[in-house]
Amino acid sequence: VQLQASGGGLVQTGGSLRLSCAASGLTFSRYVMGWFRQAPGKEREFVGTVSRSGISTNYGDSVKGRFTISRDNTKNTVYLQVNSLKPDDTAVYYCAADNVISASDYDKPLQYAYWGQGTQVTVSS
Repeated sequence: VQLQASGGGLVQTGGSLRLSCAASGLTFSRYVMGWFRQAPGKEREFVGTVSRSGISTNYGDSVKGRFTISRDNTKNTVYLQVNSLKPDDTAVYYCAADNVISASDYDKPLQYAYWGQGTQVTVSS
């Protein structure tokens, strides 16, 4: 299984980015996909998840209303649209996948079996 995250970069406060995570080696539509982020010196933080079908999403409190997760099961890809970026959003963003995770564990990094390598998002003030 491989998860390849991309789309990060340097952006000014208030800007936007679209992160992508391309999956291979798994039956993508059977996996819940999650996004997490980690800033230097901090624990990995839950950003959000999208259900197998793409119908349901969940978000961490710090990103609600600004970030949107979607997926395209025909392309084996999950997306994270990040808007109204703030310097506090600066972090490495990771995608994750699991096919047996329960809803109560969506925000727990250890419950995900597969991880991408991360893509850096830096927001300048």
